[in-house]
Amino acid sequence: MGILRTLSVVLAAGVSLFSCAAYGQDAPSLGDVARQQRQKKAQSAAVPGKEAKPSKVITNEQLPSQTGGGNFNAGAGSGAAPISSPDGTKQSIEDIKAQFVAQKHQISSLQAHIDEVSESIRFAPGNCVANCVQWNEAQKQKQREVEQMQTQLEEARKHLQEMQDEARKQNYGSSIYDP
Repeated sequence: MGILRTLSVVLAAGVSLFSCAAYGQDAPSLGDVARQQRQKKAQSAAVPGKEAKPSKVITNEQLPSQTGGGNFNAGAGSGAAPISSPDGTKQSIEDIKAQFVAQKHQISSLQAHIDEVSESIRFAPGNCVANCVQWNEAQKQKQREVEQMQTQLEEARKHLQEMQDEARKQNYGSSIYDP
């Protein structure tokens, strides 16, 4: 009976090792993907009659402010979307697009951070021997952090919706708020 169990464990380990090796061969390496992207970019730049579009540089002044390290400021409570500048003049379309991109980036970053912290929560098992209480307290703190970030995420999404509504009211097309 013991030999059969050992044999099945060794067989299962061999199959999983083989499947991992086979999976790794199917996916291209990061270096290969980067080379392909550079080649595509070089080829598109070499096409005659097609001028390269200049890159848009987004400065810190154009991004929504963030407070504290790791605390994502969702921009909630800031009122209407910043479609017009503080002095009342209309902003350029590129600036407005940059604000939408920055808000969407903030939402995706916050969601990724929530996912990362959520995945790291592991409570001590019932048969834990040492430092179990401290471990579980740390995990509870992570849960509270996730709940706080989820609230911030909801506020960021609400702010994005307000920005989109304001853009619609000012007759901007969806290409402005959904670049």
